[in-house]
Amino acid sequence: MRPPRPPSSPRPGRGTPGLPPPRKRFGQHFLRDPRALEGIVAALGPLDGVTVVEIGPGRGALTDLLVSRAARVVAIEVDRDLARHLTERYAGHPSVTIVNADVLTVSFGALAGGAYRLVGNVPYNITTPILFQSLEAPRPEVGVFLVQQEVADRLAASPGSKAYGALGVNVQAVARVEQLLRVPARAFQPPPQVESAVVRLVPRPDPVVSHAEEGPYRRFVQAAFGMRRKQLGRVLRSIAGVSAEMAEAVAQGCGLDPQLRPEVLSPEVFARLLRALRSGSVSPDPRS
Repeated sequence: MRPPRPPSSPRPGRGTPGLPPPRKRFGQHFLRDPRALEGIVAALGPLDGVTVVEIGPGRGALTDLLVSRAARVVAIEVDRDLARHLTERYAGHPSVTIVNADVLTVSFGALAGGAYRLVGNVPYNITTPILFQSLEAPRPEVGVFLVQQEVADRLAASPGSKAYGALGVNVQAVARVEQLLRVPARAFQPPPQVESAVVRLVPRPDPVVSHAEEGPYRRFVQAAFGMRRKQLGRVLRSIAGVSAEMAEAVAQGCGLDPQLRPEVLSPEVFARLLRALRSGSVSPDPRS
């Protein structure tokens, strides 16, 4: 049985008097456009019987929609005043849990206590760590995020494109990325100085790296893109501390031209290179 709908008036995020003002230190920009909000919820898929973990509910505009459709909602809000407001607002809804915490200090899976879907209007100043955190085990069935347009482009970029880099490689190694819709700055209060987009991440059933390889892989990819315009042979020599001959042998053993550059390599190719280096008793990272 669905939980009762939250009160329809007054609705947070629509100029309701008495609510805490947006706080710059938390990177708060409250989404208030009804079409964008509906699009985000639709991207999560059918929510009957589903637990949804929400990052940064703010004034509750998205939370209202989730509460009316999902079996359970766990909302993580760092702003103490907003968390208090939301706790009072949903006091009559046992299916709603408001967690007053820094999102980077919690485990989404532990809060959900089982299968879950993840959604959030992600603060732009901590977007990347939140995205990586969302892909830690146990991963959500799907993650839908409102992010800066530039980040959305990087997440979905293809090898060789201008936006392709370490972020896209690391995320695409373990998840499928879809860029769904653009959200203009005017859809927020206050408006940010950039355009935004909604992206959906769905964990891959065939990740290119194992759980144990994820840390070394991430560091390897980040180091390689720190030299994105260098040739692969030079990159491998620098990262792994091997001779030019061994770097060339590793590249050729993976079916690659040593003159290629990191910006054209797919996530799968980076995984092959990492394993080739490790199997040869040469580690690309002293901590791996």
